[in-house]
Amino acid sequence: MSKLIGYARVSTRDQSTDRQEADLLAAGVRRDGLYVDRGVSGARASRPAFDKALDALIEGDSLVITTLDRLGRSTYNMLSFAHQLRDRGAGLRVLNLGGGDVDTATPLGSMLFTVMAALAQMEHEIKRERITDSIKKRRDAGLNLGGRPRRITDSQISNAVRLVDSGEPAAQVARDLGMSRATFYRRARAITD
Repeated sequence: MSKLIGYARVSTRDQSTDRQEADLLAAGVRRDGLYVDRGVSGARASRPAFDKALDALIEGDSLVITTLDRLGRSTYNMLSFAHQLRDRGAGLRVLNLGGGDVDTATPLGSMLFTVMAALAQMEHEIKRERITDSIKKRRDAGLNLGGRPRRITDSQISNAVRLVDSGEPAAQVARDLGMSRATFYRRARAITD
């Protein structure tokens, strides 16, 4: 008897798989046939729950995912994976591919999967290009790129340098600022240069 094996994934632990899991269960995946990776990038070839889901697949079964990006990032890898499943006698269902449910066990589903895999890779590359371009433009314009804000201001470092110059131990001054001595020296050099 064939069964549906569901796979859900989020890239960070802060994200939730609730919607993916609900969609998979609604598509007929049983709770004991649901495998979830949390905090695992789609770029990684090996994903613990994904590997277990594949091990659970037998001939006649289908792997069910909600969207194509849950499977991987490159067209080549996605098509290679779909081919491996086909060779094993297993199918692949993508629930939200182009507005509908696509099953690679059918010729039309296989063709749609191929086209959508190529489009997904292109979309990923365009997005990466836009982000890189945006960062470059912000850097060139001298704008803040985000990141962790500095807790200790340059003024505080200048005052700390005066304390060290007046005889206070640098290690104690750095500790009072909540930083290592090396960080204190690096910051002090940066404002005196």
